[in-house]
Amino acid sequence: MRKLIVSLLFSCFTTFIFSQGKPAYKLFNAKGNKVSYNKMIKTMNKADVVLFGEHHNNPIIHWLQFETTKDLFQKRKLILGAEMLEADNQKVLDDYLAGNIDEKALDTLARLWNNYKTDYQPLVDFAKNNQLKFIATNIPRRYASKVFRGGFEVLENLTSEEKSWIAPLPIKYDKTLPGYVKMKEMMGGHGGENLPKAQAIKDATMGYFITKNRTNRSLFIHYNGSYHSDNYEGIYWYLKELNNEIKIVTITVVEQENIKKLKKEELKRADFIIVVPKTMTKTY
Repeated sequence: MRKLIVSLLFSCFTTFIFSQGKPAYKLFNAKGNKVSYNKMIKTMNKADVVLFGEHHNNPIIHWLQFETTKDLFQKRKLILGAEMLEADNQKVLDDYLAGNIDEKALDTLARLWNNYKTDYQPLVDFAKNNQLKFIATNIPRRYASKVFRGGFEVLENLTSEEKSWIAPLPIKYDKTLPGYVKMKEMMGGHGGENLPKAQAIKDATMGYFITKNRTNRSLFIHYNGSYHSDNYEGIYWYLKELNNEIKIVTITVVEQENIKKLKKEELKRADFIIVVPKTMTKTY
C-alpha cells in the first residue's frame, strides 16, 4: 500500500513539474481559440486534402508533420506529397519507394534539399515502410526560373515531356490575389509582374499533381512552405479552381515571442495555426 501511495505521489509530482515547463508550441484555430492536438487530428481526418504549411527550418513543425502523418495513418488511407520534391524526379522517387535504389542513389539522382535527411527523409521513409505513394508535386525549379525571366509564355516552348512536369497550359492566374500582390510589394517592384507568376506556377503545379494523384477514399497530406497555402490562397486557390467541392484543411506556423496568445494579425491565416517560440533552434 505504501509503495502504491509513493508511486501515485511521484506520478502527480512529475505531471506537475512537466506541466510547469516551457511548451514547444501552442495550437490555435482560425479564430484564435486554443485547440487540442486531437481536435486537429479529428478535423484533418474528415478532409480530402491537408495542406501542412511549414517554415522549412523549424524542427517542431517537422516533428508535428511526422506525428500527424503517423496518427492519421491509423485512421485513413494516405497519399503523401511535398513541395520539396520536383515532378521530374518522380520516377527516381518511385524507385526508392519500391526498394529498387538505395538512399545514396536517391541523393545522387534527385535534387534533394539540404535539410532532406533531417526533415523530409523521415516522411519519405514512412511512405516507403508502409507502401504509401509519395508524390513529387513541385515544378522543376528551372522552369519556374524561366517564368520569372520571361512570363508564362516561355512555357509554350517546352517539349511534351517537359510539359508533363507542370500544370496544363494555359496557366490560370489571378494577379489580384493578396498573396501575389504582397509578394510584389515586398520586393519593391523588383522582378516586375513575373515574380508572382513564378510563385503561381509552383502553386498551380502542386495543386495539379495533388488533384491528379488523390483518390476519393484517401487523404492526401501535402507538405509545403506556409506561404504556398496561407490565407486560403496559393495551392488552396488552385485546388478549388479544379474542384470546388474538395474539402481542404490548412495548417500554418507562426513564430512569436509569447506563444500563449495568437496575435490578432495572424487570425484566419489557416484552419489551424501552430505558434512556436522565436527562439526555437533551426534545422539548417
